[in-house]
Amino acid sequence: MYLIVGLGNPENEYARTRHNMGFDTVNIIANKYKIEMSRTKFNSIYGSGTINNEKVILVKPQTYMNLSGTAVREFTNFYKLEKEDIIIIYDDMDIEKGIMKIRKKGGAGTHNGMKSVVQELGTEEFPRVRIGIGTPEHKNDAINYVIGHIPDEEYEILQTGVKKASEAIEEIIKNGIDIAMNKYN
Repeated sequence: MYLIVGLGNPENEYARTRHNMGFDTVNIIANKYKIEMSRTKFNSIYGSGTINNEKVILVKPQTYMNLSGTAVREFTNFYKLEKEDIIIIYDDMDIEKGIMKIRKKGGAGTHNGMKSVVQELGTEEFPRVRIGIGTPEHKNDAINYVIGHIPDEEYEILQTGVKKASEAIEEIIKNGIDIAMNKYN
């Protein structure tokens, strides 16, 4: 079983923002595999289904980004999952717009959602899929950049990374993270 968690902020208010690339990816996967994202548990919206004959739980924490780790920890403990069976999807300012990268493990960098996940799980040893959103014009404008409205033409570029992320997750489930990294990184 895989726990696939997209990081973001509640969609009514924060849909179409750079910080919601994780939610966007989960939405694509849910639609493709007809996984109904209608249940709630652990301050999250979630659904379960199968991808490549593997059970998956798709999760969108509703705690706002900075507390995302709480939901990840609660799902992990409830389903007694190993860290390698957790895949976190999130936006990354250190990666060019439209580019996606897979990592087996690593630090949280400056991403507050990932800082929360690392703190709550007590480890950096879990897979993650990072979707590039580029950097703001002014470094001190990072908050407005990640939660601000995205122009249509830029949104299309960002969705390229989201689509690649959804394909990469399918590859991880089907053939493992090493093969997925070789194919997509």
